[in-house]
Amino acid sequence: MQDEATLVAHAKQGEAAAFEQIYDQHRQPIFNYIFFRVGDNELAEDLTSDVFVRMVDKIDTYTQNGRPLAAWLYTIARNLVIDHHRRDNQLTWVPLDERLIEAREYNPAKAADRSLLQDCLMKALQHLTEEQRQVILLKFVERRSNAEVGGLLGKTEGSIKSLQHRALAALKRAMDKELCYER
Repeated sequence: MQDEATLVAHAKQGEAAAFEQIYDQHRQPIFNYIFFRVGDNELAEDLTSDVFVRMVDKIDTYTQNGRPLAAWLYTIARNLVIDHHRRDNQLTWVPLDERLIEAREYNPAKAADRSLLQDCLMKALQHLTEEQRQVILLKFVERRSNAEVGGLLGKTEGSIKSLQHRALAALKRAMDKELCYER
């Protein structure tokens, strides 16, 4: 694996192997980020593909400026999601695909609870600011460290801790408002 600056330099020269390595490293985290913003697997796949098409088209304009390539890719993903919601003008959250649950382990009551909780979480996330949503998704869905999240968002580790604390408090209030769980 090459260091990121070298990898980007090779990609700027049009080397397919460099683009492939960037795609392999970042596809799944970008997909996860988009999926938790749109809630639809097929749409998330389409938007993830669009992120990498834009990356290939605009790689010549990318400058590191001390931030990792992933930060640029997340910015592209965020903008595509915003554009999608503007066009669609509504948020539709789709429950997790039931095919992910093996038939022998299928418990209708647990599946219903999981689906209701996921729906509630998706609605509650909409009550957060954009930065708060990003921190929650990067920290708890992608399981990134505070330092990694700070690098991606251009903030200090201390700022991320503070933002995470406020985001979790706001998420709890939003989940209470959405009546996500019994008291």
